[in-house]
Amino acid sequence: MKKSCLLLLVLFVLQLTMPTGGHAIPAFARKHGFNCNMCHTAYPKLNDFGQRFRDNGYQIPGQEGREKSVFDTPPPIAVRTSTGLSGYNTKNVTTSGFDMLGLDLLAAGVMHKNISFLFIYTPRMDEPSADYTGSQGGTNPSQLGALESGNVVFSNVIQDALNVRVGRFEPAYHAISSKRSFYLTEPYEIYSFSTPENNFVFDDNQIGVEATGQWRCGFKYGLGVVNGTGASPDNNRYKDVYLNVSQTMGAGDGQSAGQRIGAFVYYGWQPLSISGATLSPTGEADGGPNEPFYRFGGHASLNWKTLNLQGSYVKGVDDNSLNVLAPTEDYEFDGGLAELDYAGLMNNRLIASALYNWICTPSYDRDREVKAYSGVLRYYFGDWTAVNVALHAEYTHRETGETDPLKENIYALVVDFAF
Repeated sequence: MKKSCLLLLVLFVLQLTMPTGGHAIPAFARKHGFNCNMCHTAYPKLNDFGQRFRDNGYQIPGQEGREKSVFDTPPPIAVRTSTGLSGYNTKNVTTSGFDMLGLDLLAAGVMHKNISFLFIYTPRMDEPSADYTGSQGGTNPSQLGALESGNVVFSNVIQDALNVRVGRFEPAYHAISSKRSFYLTEPYEIYSFSTPENNFVFDDNQIGVEATGQWRCGFKYGLGVVNGTGASPDNNRYKDVYLNVSQTMGAGDGQSAGQRIGAFVYYGWQPLSISGATLSPTGEADGGPNEPFYRFGGHASLNWKTLNLQGSYVKGVDDNSLNVLAPTEDYEFDGGLAELDYAGLMNNRLIASALYNWICTPSYDRDREVKAYSGVLRYYFGDWTAVNVALHAEYTHRETGETDPLKENIYALVVDFAF
């Protein structure tokens, strides 16, 4: 009996450590017949090859013009959602329940040599509803319909040195992508922070045009002109601009090999009012008077074997005209994140991650300070290409406010899958 149990245990451990098929964006993996680990450290985080594949307009570097287009392959469509148990606890409240954590529809591919596209749509979900009160006749959706990304990429306008992306996209100043984070319930807090009279949110995908490029010495840049209003039409006549630069030392792109450091700056304008402003046929407003704000900071991604330590620091300044809490002062804040990821077992089946978020606000707005500590364990199932199924456990302890802070505990045990 003991020998049988020991044999079953050995077989179970072997199954856990066997090489597996794919953990990648399924549409690309199906097209190329890759294991998804070709582009991902583990789904959804990109490795060095995946980052270069994205930078090159979803073309394998060196294969431009020889790849099949979306017209020659099955529809490049993928779906992602997560479902399982989640819970929440504060001093006086404890809740738990089974949830579905969103739904994404994705499509991407090459239309012609050096012309490609990315499309990500989050459909409206009335059921399951946002809370226990139900769908309320369609007024309480758990997810709003949104075109998260819809853009065309013109790659290699100048070989490697100039690529142009037009549409709605994740801007280059997101050097650490919140869209491809291992965390499902905990955001990068500094990305989501908004100031009193400014509707700019760092985490938003933006509408505009962006130029990117890189050189063999490891230098990369991203330069963009955008509305700065997320998915909404522009609210003034001015455009926001940004620049991100980075340098990678050693082999790799800084995602899973090599050491990368960088810096960014974003400069924008915010109208004090759009009341009574003229709207164009496409929804843009001529709001004003317009006051400036800016964000700047640095980021780093350091690698050793299968350990990755990445972090970002953000400093924000809004003109005092945008500060209703202390109108004689500019509104200044800062914050950041530090994340340590470990990939283990064969084909990186096991992911362990620790994340620290912080936000420091002015003395007159201390109730919005944030400190959050999070951890993730993910184990990837499956033995086939182009399907991603992960058992995902996540915990966050968050404290908001300086005096008598709100202490929250959030946990989730879900299955995260895409195909």
